Amino acid sequence: MKCPFCGHLEDRVLDTRVGRDGDSIRRRRECLKCVGRYTTLETLLQVYPYIIKKDGRREPFSREKVLKGIQAACQKRPVSLAQMEQIVDRVAKWVLSRSEREVTSDSVGQKVIKELRLLDDVAYVRFASVYQTFKDVDEFVSHLEEHAERLSADGEPMQIAEQKRSVKGNED
Repeated sequence: MKCPFCGHLEDRVLDTRVGRDGDSIRRRRECLKCVGRYTTLETLLQVYPYIIKKDGRREPFSREKVLKGIQAACQKRPVSLAQMEQIVDRVAKWVLSRSEREVTSDSVGQKVIKELRLLDDVAYVRFASVYQTFKDVDEFVSHLEEHAERLSADGEPMQIAEQKRSVKGNED
């Protein structure tokens, strides 16, 4: 490690701690030449796969973009930033666990939809309505009905028809 004060290459480690996230190590070091003290942070460099967009473009996976989408869906909902970041962590781990070098944006979006469905129904509907391109409300509702069982947290079909009736009842 190069000393930030004098540039000397030799130091000694005074203290080592695991970071708050559990994925990093903080080390307090002391330069053997100038006796200056500094802290280093060691993290594992993770190489995320590329995301294949709907139009065929490829771009690196971005945790920030996933978080922005989730934040937009959870706006004015009782969902904390920590909960949103946990979803991003789970999605990122899922992307890393796949053996492919490229992952479709559709598969990432479906993973986010599934995670949001477990967290907040309104955020789930918001994200799904923006993420999918629907011509009208009926197409959106039929899509939800088709995928209700797959997106259900406990594997049981959701009662979409009952939800539709209660929403229509509230509109009257």
